Amino acid sequence: MKNIGVKDNYVQELILQGEHQQQDFKFEISDARKIAKSLSAFANTDGGRLLIGVKDNGKIAGVRSEEEAYMIESAANVYCSPEVRFSMTQHRVEGKVVLEVSIPEAENKPVCAKNEENKLLAYVRIADENILASPIHLEVWKQKKGEKGKLIEYTEIEKKLLGKLSDGDFSMNRFCRETGLLRRDVQALIANFVRFGVVRLQFLNRKWTVTVI
Repeated sequence: MKNIGVKDNYVQELILQGEHQQQDFKFEISDARKIAKSLSAFANTDGGRLLIGVKDNGKIAGVRSEEEAYMIESAANVYCSPEVRFSMTQHRVEGKVVLEVSIPEAENKPVCAKNEENKLLAYVRIADENILASPIHLEVWKQKKGEKGKLIEYTEIEKKLLGKLSDGDFSMNRFCRETGLLRRDVQALIANFVRFGVVRLQFLNRKWTVTVI
């Protein structure tokens, strides 16, 4: 861990940005699993940073012990799969210690975090929230690990699916009944559309939706 010393302006400028897609404040770390969730979300999206010892309102509280640094390491190495790479810098601001934890975007997605039942779940970062990744996200990541240079086969099924998505009246269950396709097969088709920039995933009204671009 790097020890930068007095960096008041640097940290305060970060705090003025508030919490956003690539920055989150943590007053303290009392649960490595919760931090693992944040690490998963940053790694699966665009990377980001945690400022430990900063309250939600931006007030600097400082970390209380070195135990918090160990819990970050535990979150990254024990409660994340695969392990999350990160760097940690210690800043002294207003006489208090603030930990800056920087997480790069992962090359190997998804990065999953263990929940209380030790189930591995993947998260993404949307604005200032960590959101459970959708099955479409998981399929997109799976496809990216597989065959390279695959083209979309624009069959009648793809045409029908794209039409339903364009109408804004898409129901996964109804489409499966109408076509006889399995749910995972439809998810794979949508994931293909996402990868090739035909549609995008949006988190609206607390749920994932697919929008034609």
